[in-house]
Amino acid sequence: MMKRTLPLLAGIFILAIFASCGSNKDLQQRAPAQFSEISYTYNSNGISLHIPVKAIQENRVNLEAVYFHGMKSALIKSEDQPNLYVANFRMGSGEMVMDVDPAKEYGNKPPQMPEESPFSIEEDEAILVFTQNDKLKYYKLTGIVEKE
Repeated sequence: MMKRTLPLLAGIFILAIFASCGSNKDLQQRAPAQFSEISYTYNSNGISLHIPVKAIQENRVNLEAVYFHGMKSALIKSEDQPNLYVANFRMGSGEMVMDVDPAKEYGNKPPQMPEESPFSIEEDEAILVFTQNDKLKYYKLTGIVEKE
C-alpha cells in the first residue's frame, strides 16, 4: 500500500507545482501608467477604444493589447497624438461586397472573432494587457465612457 501512495503523492505534488506556475494571471493593483478619461466610439467598422496616457515609463512598460466588449485587440500608438493609444474592434462593416465572382469579394474584412477576457469585466471596463520589465501583466481599466 505504501509503495503505491508515495509515487501517487509525488505525482500530485509535481502537478500542483506546474499548475501554479501556469496560472500566474493576477490583476495588478497599481496602474502601469497614468490615464486620462478612457472612451470609445462606434464607427462604420466597429468600436474604437481611446486610451489617453498622461505619464508612462516607456523604457519599462509597454502597452500591448486590450480586452473589451468580448473581443481582444492590439493597442496602437497614435501617430497624430503621441500620448494616445487606440484599439480597433471590427464588428463587420456595412460596406461588404457581395458578388457571384468570389474574387470581387476579396477586400471584405470579416468581423473580429470573440475572445473571452481572462477576468470578468463589466460593460464599462476593459482588461489592459501590458509588459513591465518583460513580464506579461494585466490591469483593469474602469469607468470607460461612450462618446459620439
